[in-house]
Amino acid sequence: MHYYDGSFGGMHLIWWILWFLFLAWIFFIPADIPYQKNKKESPLDILKKRFAQGEISKEEFNEAKTIINSAT
Repeated sequence: MHYYDGSFGGMHLIWWILWFLFLAWIFFIPADIPYQKNKKESPLDILKKRFAQGEISKEEFNEAKTIINSAT
Protein backbone atom coordinates (compact mmCIF):
# COMPACT_ATOMS: atom_id res chain seq x y z
CA MET A 1 0.00 0.00 0.00
CA HIS A 2 2.82 2.40 -0.72
CA TYR A 3 2.23 5.11 -3.28
CA TYR A 4 5.53 5.38 -5.07
CA ASP A 5 3.97 6.06 -8.45
CA GLY A 6 3.88 9.81 -7.78
CA SER A 7 0.17 10.18 -7.33
CA PHE A 8 0.63 11.66 -3.84
CA GLY A 9 3.87 13.55 -4.50
CA GLY A 10 2.31 16.98 -4.12
CA MET A 11 0.86 16.09 -0.73
CA HIS A 12 4.34 16.16 0.80
CA LEU A 13 4.80 19.75 -0.35
CA ILE A 14 1.40 20.73 1.03
CA TRP A 15 2.31 19.38 4.47
CA TRP A 16 5.55 21.38 4.50
CA ILE A 17 3.64 24.52 3.59
CA LEU A 18 1.09 23.84 6.34
CA TRP A 19 3.88 23.33 8.91
CA PHE A 20 5.56 26.55 7.82
CA LEU A 21 2.30 28.50 8.11
CA PHE A 22 1.62 26.98 11.53
CA LEU A 23 5.08 27.93 12.83
CA ALA A 24 4.78 31.42 11.37
CA TRP A 25 1.43 31.80 13.13
CA ILE A 26 2.97 30.73 16.44
CA PHE A 27 5.78 33.26 16.24
CA PHE A 28 4.17 36.26 14.55
CA ILE A 29 0.43 36.35 15.21
CA PRO A 30 0.38 36.12 19.05
CA ALA A 31 1.86 39.62 19.28
CA ASP A 32 -1.50 40.94 18.07
CA ILE A 33 -3.75 38.87 20.34
CA PRO A 34 -5.75 41.11 22.70
CA TYR A 35 -5.09 40.81 26.42
CA GLN A 36 -1.63 39.37 25.76
CA LYS A 37 0.20 42.64 25.47
CA ASN A 38 1.34 44.50 28.51
CA LYS A 39 -0.50 47.78 28.52
CA LYS A 40 1.83 50.71 28.98
CA GLU A 41 0.72 52.89 31.81
CA SER A 42 0.75 56.63 31.36
CA PRO A 43 2.62 58.73 33.91
CA LEU A 44 -0.72 59.99 35.24
CA ASP A 45 -1.93 56.40 35.77
CA ILE A 46 1.22 55.60 37.72
CA LEU A 47 0.79 58.76 39.78
CA LYS A 48 -2.83 57.89 40.58
CA LYS A 49 -1.82 54.39 41.60
CA ARG A 50 0.91 55.70 43.92
CA PHE A 51 -1.57 58.15 45.49
CA ALA A 52 -4.14 55.40 45.98
CA GLN A 53 -1.56 53.20 47.68
CA GLY A 54 -0.61 56.02 50.03
CA GLU A 55 2.97 56.37 48.79
CA ILE A 56 2.58 60.11 48.17
CA SER A 57 0.56 62.85 49.84
CA LYS A 58 -2.20 64.92 48.28
CA GLU A 59 0.13 67.90 47.89
CA GLU A 60 2.76 65.79 46.12
CA PHE A 61 0.03 64.31 43.92
CA ASN A 62 -1.31 67.72 42.90
CA GLU A 63 2.18 69.09 42.25
CA ALA A 64 3.20 66.12 40.13
CA LYS A 65 -0.14 66.21 38.29
CA THR A 66 0.35 69.83 37.28
CA ILE A 67 3.89 69.04 36.10
CA ILE A 68 2.67 66.10 34.04
CA ASN A 69 -0.22 68.07 32.53
CA SER A 70 2.04 70.99 31.61
CA ALA A 71 4.57 68.65 29.98
CA THR A 72 2.03 67.08 27.63
